[in-house]
Amino acid sequence: MNEPPLLVACLCAAWCGTCRDYAPLLAELGRDSGAAVRTRWIDIEDEAELVDGIDVENFPTLLIARGERVLFYGTVLPHAATLQRLAETALANELALPSFDDDDTEAAVNALARRLSHANA
Repeated sequence: MNEPPLLVACLCAAWCGTCRDYAPLLAELGRDSGAAVRTRWIDIEDEAELVDGIDVENFPTLLIARGERVLFYGTVLPHAATLQRLAETALANELALPSFDDDDTEAAVNALARRLSHANA
């Protein structure tokens, strides 16, 4: 059975200049990776119901998942090389699983991964 594509979702806000600068990097990753990676831009204000229960403290925050399995969740430096390295490491199944500060955040991030996985199934 083939694994589902890697999902790289960016949780950002349209008003954030760093986020606006990061959006093309995310789009480029999606284009350059073909079917192996799909990307999703999530504006945490416009799609507040989608990220319910997740408190995004800094931008950009990435959620990387394969199917419903969360592989990475956290704030990253807004550099193309960092994004590319994370994606390559995830594709090689070499990412350490994320640790969460609390059970509520972990549950909310896992729920988001499930929703995104089912939305694109």
